[in-house]
Amino acid sequence: MSNKKQLRHEKILGLLEQQTQMDVTALAAELGVSQVTMRQDLDTLESQGLVTRSHGIAILVSPDDLGGRLAYHLEAKREIATRAATLVEDGDTIMIESGSCCALLAEALGREQKHVTIVTNSAFIADFVKDYATLQVVLFGGIYQPASKCLVGPFVAQTAANYHVRYLFIGTDGWTAAAGFSNKDLLRVQAVRDMAHSADILAILTESEKFHRPGTVPLNINGQPKLVITDKNIPADCKAQLERDGIDVLLADAGR
Repeated sequence: MSNKKQLRHEKILGLLEQQTQMDVTALAAELGVSQVTMRQDLDTLESQGLVTRSHGIAILVSPDDLGGRLAYHLEAKREIATRAATLVEDGDTIMIESGSCCALLAEALGREQKHVTIVTNSAFIADFVKDYATLQVVLFGGIYQPASKCLVGPFVAQTAANYHVRYLFIGTDGWTAAAGFSNKDLLRVQAVRDMAHSADILAILTESEKFHRPGTVPLNINGQPKLVITDKNIPADCKAQLERDGIDVLLADAGR
């Protein structure tokens, strides 16, 4: 796919993320392309499970649908996941929170045949890596959220308290200098906070486009070493601010 087309797809998804759904004609006008081109773009995004269409309206699938979100920036996410996998050694126990980069991290560990125990609140991830014999998955109990296929609530904290790990890997919906990292769902944020108590290092896996994008609920996890793994397109001012805040930034070469 050309960079121009990829950029257009990202703009379409950005607009739909803001408004959930838009008229196809309005989308074409907003991006300055023909309706034929817009329909071709939407065909591609629909085949990836990112959008659906109904009566001339383009609709974003649930942002919590990891099966669909995996296709968005897949190459960049895989590079980020591969870089994160280098931090995990054979025989380690790690915690992983729900997220598309996190799912790909678990897959990368399985592909590399590392013997790793993954403690997670993500039923999606547990199923995603079920065929990798070297991975053992411990799934937290809790309240099941069907859209994200993850578990939340007080049982997460109770289960996490039985573990001590070096790394907790999480995703994020956005970052700003004022609010830090954030997510959209309060219960999922609380799950991250509960899991973080059992980890030495909180590692955030995210594509660079999430920077300067405010989320709804700040993570508010302070006083804990943090690590960010992202792609090389992270804005320079964001990288500088993270480093001033004492957060290490590792860049994955996503070839973008």
